[in-house]
Amino acid sequence: MGEQRDAEVVSRFVERFAAQLVEAGMTRMPARVFAALLSSERGVMSSAELGEQLQVSPAAVSGAIRYLAQVDMVTREREPGSRRERYRVHSDQWYEALTSRNSVLKRWEGTLREGVEQLGADTAPGRRLNETMAFFQFLEDEIVVVMDRWRAHRLERFGH
Repeated sequence: MGEQRDAEVVSRFVERFAAQLVEAGMTRMPARVFAALLSSERGVMSSAELGEQLQVSPAAVSGAIRYLAQVDMVTREREPGSRRERYRVHSDQWYEALTSRNSVLKRWEGTLREGVEQLGADTAPGRRLNETMAFFQFLEDEIVVVMDRWRAHRLERFGH
């Protein structure tokens, strides 16, 4: 009975956290898969285990994993001695996800810079694009500072 209750507690957490991730803009299935991995005992699960826990198809798990891997929130690895993959969430997944955004911000900045040049810096749209570009540049600089502070805090608090 205790194991069943624990599974129910985990399931409630997974669904509650996934719902909050969805509210923040993540699509539903990747949010559920991420929450399941995050709350799993080892932080590693196979596609079959995820499908069983979440009661979804292998295709749903595959699509979710593809998205989560693209945004650096999970990694794929082979099970030793097997062709089967398993999926891992790392303790630094938030760090990885945020720092990978720097390349996205740089691409957006480049496109915005072109837009300012093409539309004219003295026009209303040019000024809006320029301010948006400056905001992304500011974020890029601040992310570096915050991540440095996080690494120091993490080392002090968790020892790794």
